[in-house]
Amino acid sequence: MAKASPLRSGDELAGLCAGSQKERVAAQMVLADQPLKRFLDESLFDEKDEVTDLIQKQHNVSYFEKIGHLTVGSFREWLLSETTNKDVLRTIQYAVTPEMVAAVSKIMSIQDLILVAKKCSVVTGFRNTIGLPGRISVRLQPNHPTDDSKGVLVSILDGLLLGAGDAVIGINPATDNLHSVGKLLSLMDEMIQRYKIPTQSCVLSHVTTSMELMNLGAPVDLVFQSIGGTEKLNKSFGINLSMLKEANEMALALKRYTVGKNVFYFETGQGSALSANAHFNVDQQTLETRAYAVAREFDPLLVNTVVGFIGPEYLFNGKQIVRAGLEDHFCGKLLGVPMGVDVCYTNHADADSDDMDLLLTTLGVAGCNYIMGVPGSDDIMLSYQSTSFHDALYLRQVLGLKPAPEFENWLQEYGIISENSLPKIDWNGTHKILQILGDKF
Repeated sequence: MAKASPLRSGDELAGLCAGSQKERVAAQMVLADQPLKRFLDESLFDEKDEVTDLIQKQHNVSYFEKIGHLTVGSFREWLLSETTNKDVLRTIQYAVTPEMVAAVSKIMSIQDLILVAKKCSVVTGFRNTIGLPGRISVRLQPNHPTDDSKGVLVSILDGLLLGAGDAVIGINPATDNLHSVGKLLSLMDEMIQRYKIPTQSCVLSHVTTSMELMNLGAPVDLVFQSIGGTEKLNKSFGINLSMLKEANEMALALKRYTVGKNVFYFETGQGSALSANAHFNVDQQTLETRAYAVAREFDPLLVNTVVGFIGPEYLFNGKQIVRAGLEDHFCGKLLGVPMGVDVCYTNHADADSDDMDLLLTTLGVAGCNYIMGVPGSDDIMLSYQSTSFHDALYLRQVLGLKPAPEFENWLQEYGIISENSLPKIDWNGTHKILQILGDKF
């Protein structure tokens, strides 16, 4: 499994990758001949692990019978077949295990990953509907180095005027404490409720912070948490499955949703297990795919692979980031996860905006549910490069995509976008949005 992975620096760092391209191709050929049933008979983990137990519990034996006769290679051919449509793919979401999906991704080309992911449809909802065909949503990410309300509001205004924010208005807090997080939640809730914006808010604090705030009556829409593919990794995040279950039940009990009951926002990333010494000599793509089994257990609204954020130690350059982003999107979608991708890189990676444009465009073609919207694409709090509000506009224009339908209607009502979902200069609409700032200045 590890030696069949396309080259990436994280597997090199772990001493797991093939020693040459020749060895890699040989490993891929051997992997292609392995029966899917072998993944049920042999575990990659010797350790007791609650994620492994969860994967076994999720596995649907009866649905697996439809594909259980296939090898990894013939499974690829089956996925690519014209007769294997979105309805067929939906029936095997729990028939395959993450390890099977990771295995087939290793022998697929870029166009294979795009084609199959495009056929997968995962639709979720909270106050709007995300993942419908012909649409792409944007997380409006108004981070500020000091959680300053004015700075956050200006970034939100910038995003709304450019049609961003239908996936979530999601803030990474500079300080994860009850007062700071609660203040940001109230700020966003006041704006969303006052102007009846059909979207949801989230402060990306630790799940326990969100749980405390829910107990205190704070306006929590989505609960956030970073997750991984092993129990040890999740323990390093300070979580376990029972904690996530409790948080999910608490958020559902608030009944702040309108069109759907998906209340979790998860983030993942290749390399996180290795950085926590929780990888157990398993390659990073397989571990990343196992994280999606954790995610789907709690019916999230959004799952986001922050593909280049962990750094060049795990994905060295633009080529590796592009490949990993498309793999993650494919694997998540095949497992029934509502995948978004943070098309990003750190400032010390061997990557640039050209690489990100390529990944952004191919993800749009592949039917990615949502991407990030960062002012100017430069996150001044997290110090990394992502996609901008304008990048989302480019994607919508070149591929004819639209925002979530409820959010699109709101944007048109306020005169922010035209019928083709592109922003238009309309002082009346802009003036209405400027009122959002109110007396904050």
